[in-house]
Amino acid sequence: MKLFLRHRLLAVVLILFSLLLWQSCYKFSGNQTIPAYLSIDSIAVDTYYPEEGTNSSQIADVWVYVDDGLLGVFELPALFPVLAEGKHKLEIRPGIKLNGISSTRVPYPFYQPIIYDEMEFVPENTIKLGTITTTYYADLSFQWMEDFEQPDLSFDKLSSSDTIIERTMPENNPIAFLSENSRYSGIIHLTTDRPKYSEMSFGSFAMPSAQGAVVVLEMDFKTDVAVQVGLLMRIYNEFTEIPLVFLNENSEWTKIYINLGPNISLNPNATDYKIIFGAGLPADMSTGEVLFDNIKIVSR
Repeated sequence: MKLFLRHRLLAVVLILFSLLLWQSCYKFSGNQTIPAYLSIDSIAVDTYYPEEGTNSSQIADVWVYVDDGLLGVFELPALFPVLAEGKHKLEIRPGIKLNGISSTRVPYPFYQPIIYDEMEFVPENTIKLGTITTTYYADLSFQWMEDFEQPDLSFDKLSSSDTIIERTMPENNPIAFLSENSRYSGIIHLTTDRPKYSEMSFGSFAMPSAQGAVVVLEMDFKTDVAVQVGLLMRIYNEFTEIPLVFLNENSEWTKIYINLGPNISLNPNATDYKIIFGAGLPADMSTGEVLFDNIKIVSR
């Protein structure tokens, strides 16, 4: 019940935060009634692979500011009016669905905003930006990265598990998450003989425990069974597992950003943080598959 209330409280805070931002929308001066228009197709992420991992992302929205005032939040691809004329500062912040939930849309604090210092707006004209690019901030810490490109995987099997995560084979198997830096993914096979999966990250992580610290688990997944993702932490030499999210069945590769921060802040005496994954084969299925890729823990 306490965990449920914490998640409800987090959702309420995020929604109130979003409403406050909406209420602070930029107020344009003058008598202009004919808008200019802005078109954005998508936002890509450019990463330095050795330190930041792959560039997989799922940016759902843009948070648009004109002269530092919030114009609005728009789902991508976006076409929207701008009551401005002449040169203005335009700032575009990439937005995500935190924990994969549509009602918790927030600007992702680890992606840099795209800023145009002097964007010229002309009434009735449409500025077509197409696909624009962001990057991670330079001051971030990547506590754990597992992209399954190396044979040794950073997972520990739990005693309750019948199976383990393996690499997709052969190289460039079409079921894997394939990109410029991705030739393999992690795959879990569930059968009636091996119906339970439970593993945790091999290493433990030092997390920022300051109140309000932002820590996010990023990952791509594709699965035909439900998967639970949790946080395992040591508190006074006892391990406590906190469920975080359930990944629902999804036949397409999907990116999710899981918020670890509130549970870390609520347990300042915890150490030895680990991520734990679990899945089970439903009674009405004879086989099941779970695929993971591009796992990262990101913090500042």
